Amino acid sequence: MTLIMRGPGLIDLAASGQDENHLLHALASTTANWKPGHYRYELRVSDGDDVLAAATGEVRIAPDLSSQTAGVDSRDHVRKVLDAIEAVIENRASIDQQSYQINNRSLQRTPLGDLLKLRARYRAELSAKKAARKGRGFGRTIKVRMS
Repeated sequence: MTLIMRGPGLIDLAASGQDENHLLHALASTTANWKPGHYRYELRVSDGDDVLAAATGEVRIAPDLSSQTAGVDSRDHVRKVLDAIEAVIENRASIDQQSYQINNRSLQRTPLGDLLKLRARYRAELSAKKAARKGRGFGRTIKVRMS
């Protein structure tokens, strides 16, 4: 069994084990050199002749938190966008102009209804990410049968 990950870096992990049970393991000294970012992964199983893709997906490798400096914005994309949308909605309460023009420049504001739809979409995406962290992903048992 081999885990192949491709993204900012190239990561290949061979599983240890035999028969039905395999374990993917990497030492901290190895993972310290992994580049942070989004990776596509494929878990491949082989019986010596045939190769089967048992699982595929995406995973994000986060930077080492202990190496981050003070003031780092550690929010992910979904949280940053959701916070920005909510800030615009909050400021909208004191601004009642939809658009205005000064000389040859004009500004159109996003309609409040569109902002509320965007907020609902990003809230749903954030909820899905939180649910995914509560048990899905690596660490689960994947049963594969080679014929």
